[in-house]
Amino acid sequence: MRIHFIAIGGSAMHNLAIALHKKGFKVTGSDDMIFEPSAGRLARFGILPQEMGWHPELITADLDAVILGMHAFIDNPELLRAQELGLKIYSYPEYIYEQSKDKLRVVIGGSHGKTTITSMILHVLNFQGKDFDYLVGAQLEGFDTMVKLTASAPVIIIEGDEYLASPIDRRPKFHLYKANIAVISGVAWDHVNVFPTFGEYMLQFEAFIETITPGGKLIYCETDKELRNIVENNNSEVTKIGYEIPAHNVKLGLTYLLPQNLPLKVFGDHNLMNLSAAKLVCKEIGIDEDDFNEAIVSFKGAAKRLELLFAENNTSVFKDFAHSPSKLKATVEAVKSQFEERKLVACIELHTFSSLNKKFLLQYADSMIQTDNPIVYIDEKTFQQKKIIPFTEIDVRTAFNNDRLTFFDNANTLEQYLRGLNFKNTNLLLMSSGNFGGMDLIKLARELNI
Repeated sequence: MRIHFIAIGGSAMHNLAIALHKKGFKVTGSDDMIFEPSAGRLARFGILPQEMGWHPELITADLDAVILGMHAFIDNPELLRAQELGLKIYSYPEYIYEQSKDKLRVVIGGSHGKTTITSMILHVLNFQGKDFDYLVGAQLEGFDTMVKLTASAPVIIIEGDEYLASPIDRRPKFHLYKANIAVISGVAWDHVNVFPTFGEYMLQFEAFIETITPGGKLIYCETDKELRNIVENNNSEVTKIGYEIPAHNVKLGLTYLLPQNLPLKVFGDHNLMNLSAAKLVCKEIGIDEDDFNEAIVSFKGAAKRLELLFAENNTSVFKDFAHSPSKLKATVEAVKSQFEERKLVACIELHTFSSLNKKFLLQYADSMIQTDNPIVYIDEKTFQQKKIIPFTEIDVRTAFNNDRLTFFDNANTLEQYLRGLNFKNTNLLLMSSGNFGGMDLIKLARELNI
């Protein structure tokens, strides 16, 4: 099979390219810019484009398929050439389905927790020596790539994003996988540039349930009121299985799963909820409770999900991917409840199109209410790049409904401020889907005033 990737440098795209290369396919690709770690990984497997840019001469009639990434535009010269030749053009979720249509497909959807639930399942399956394929949205410890596709694995675990499949396919990605077993972790409005109202966003999850194969299973968070309404009003021929936070105990900064009193390396109600979903999925694919428990106690979490950067005495510094209001609130609550005796300095970088939408910004109201020192950072360059009128500190304080909040738009000023604080008996939580203006977070964590 000869496959060409248009916009090969994307996170999912380059991992899929590597997976197909490992499967024995002849893989080529193009992009106008490729950053690390994509560039290094593609180079290691000999499929990094020799030069950047779009090259329509690479699109030839003998290609079996072209896979189109979201980074490309509809007037991309390679795309136009592929259309002219009548080649089969897939989005990457379409091609994942094409490669897994004869497997048992488990699709993890929801506004939050997708990566962690998927990672927990993969960890358990790997720990128990099972044969499986996967697609996950983060680099996991013990896994070489974020995508694996083989001929032998009977099951594939897929993190199912609700964002659009490609520039020419406006369907949400998770609609294309046709799950046999589906998970919805919860619903909270996101991607306002595509779904401008909460109602339109909710419709995507209603449609997702309709894509589950007849006789399939839907595992869902029954404590989410909006989601419960969607599920209860749906008449699809699927078995519906609800879950909630499992019984647990927190002692001296550690969380224990009851009744076995199993010590966990992750914490917070949202992670315990994720664990419940992962456990139900594993049960459906043949992993019993004892085997699940044996494996889950060693799960450290997905990259950038409450990742511990530094800990000394009574101070811990965490990095988290939280950026949407629901994720922000859940992460703050997790750290605060796990370390009740410590103060919490929490800083979120607003980076996504949704979070920089002035109307959507109001969704962050009261999300940092449990924080002793709430901080919001927006890189001034982000406003320029996205051609958005900059927010003022008053705009942000008003939206967050928090007069104690401090606002920064310069990374150096933010870093100086953090270095000037006393972190004795205080935790620091850094949350972003960006990179805090290139700040060295590990160096900062190690040099705080403790």
